[in-house]
Amino acid sequence: MNFIEAIILAIIEGITEYLPISSTGHMIIGSSLMGISELDFTKAFEVNIQFGAILSVVVLYWKRFFQSFEFYKKLLAAFIPAAIIGFILNDFIDQLLESVAVVAIMLVLGGVILLFIDKFFEKRASKENITYIEAVQIGLFQCIAMIPGVSRSAATIIGGMFQGLSRKDSAEFSFFLAVPTMFAASAYKLLKGFKTGTLSFSENEIQLLLVGNIVAFIVAMIAIRFFISYLQKYGFKVFGYYRIIVGLIILGLLAAGYDLHVI
Repeated sequence: MNFIEAIILAIIEGITEYLPISSTGHMIIGSSLMGISELDFTKAFEVNIQFGAILSVVVLYWKRFFQSFEFYKKLLAAFIPAAIIGFILNDFIDQLLESVAVVAIMLVLGGVILLFIDKFFEKRASKENITYIEAVQIGLFQCIAMIPGVSRSAATIIGGMFQGLSRKDSAEFSFFLAVPTMFAASAYKLLKGFKTGTLSFSENEIQLLLVGNIVAFIVAMIAIRFFISYLQKYGFKVFGYYRIIVGLIILGLLAAGYDLHVI
């Protein structure tokens, strides 16, 4: 991986992490198109730069992270389902991450859902707060996003709307929930790699990781601001169309015989 490829992947991560279009799916597609998806460092890089994206939420919403202990307890309640299921199914999830076809199919299916989700919730009254049980239920929605291409953001936002939250409040709760979820998942994979001796970084790779995290942090801050504003005005439909188009293009390339792992 060179610096241009690292910056491209970091931009993809920053843009897609908090939008309902699947960051994991886009990074799998992006690294495949650049021909670096099978490198061990690429997989570690994609995990590591999530820390930059996490930091963007903490910086943008730092006041919310100091508002009350109740805030943390509800985040913990929502985080527990993914922590348990992710730990149990870790190896199976890693296998799914190797499949561009799975990503493409889930992009299309998720896109179809987003086309109709606004109409489904348009007549529902919204509320500002959720109970602990509702937080756990949002956490269960998050578990669906362990399938690459689903989108953690989309799953948790829809989960929040099912619990009665507005689009804005659902999106912000999704951002907050990303902090413990992404931190735990990323830290677990990195620590596992270091412990087993399968993961180590050269000086050049450390520089790539530093640049990647900085770029992901900056781009994610911009993307979050854009997404909240856009979502309140226009809803999810454009993201649905985008997912369907990208998914169908990838499926078309695969059907035509292109091996996206070696392009």
